[in-house]
Amino acid sequence: MLKDLLKKSRSIRRFYEEDEVPEEMLRDWVDNARYTPSTANGQTLKFRICTSQEDKEIIFPNLKWAGALPDWDGPEPGERPAAYVLIFDDLSLAKNRPVDTGICAQTIMLSAAEAGYGGCILASVNRPEVMKGLGIDQERYALALVLAIGRPKETVMLVPVGEDGSTKYYRDPDGIHYVPKRGLDEILI
Repeated sequence: MLKDLLKKSRSIRRFYEEDEVPEEMLRDWVDNARYTPSTANGQTLKFRICTSQEDKEIIFPNLKWAGALPDWDGPEPGERPAAYVLIFDDLSLAKNRPVDTGICAQTIMLSAAEAGYGGCILASVNRPEVMKGLGIDQERYALALVLAIGRPKETVMLVPVGEDGSTKYYRDPDGIHYVPKRGLDEILI
């Protein structure tokens, strides 16, 4: 069911790097995003699928991985994403529409989770370096988000927000990643 898929689609930050994500699958997930609602039906977003080692070496060092884990610099070699999907605003079509970007990112992440993959939606990106390295026209496109995708190499657990009220995610000594979630009664007004 949808709720199970939503619970399964967590931010994954460590992957089985050697386990490639088939390009046809990535294309299908982007195709799923193509069917999402779009503000004024503008369809202003463009996507780039990156699976080559060269592209991954350009993208990875320009990402910040986990703001709530300041002592962690991101996945080690062997734990890095097998693929990336970059989402761009096409500046020749219309202004930035962050709602559309979020809907498409979530659609791709849900598609990945349904297929047994995981990912992380990254907004902390050195955009000029990524675009320059990949040869993307910065006059025409604006990099909105980077989606890191691969086979999950970590366990993510949803837990209730504790008595301290903190929603900050954390890891235990065994590397299990915990994500506190507010209860339904707490979010309903």
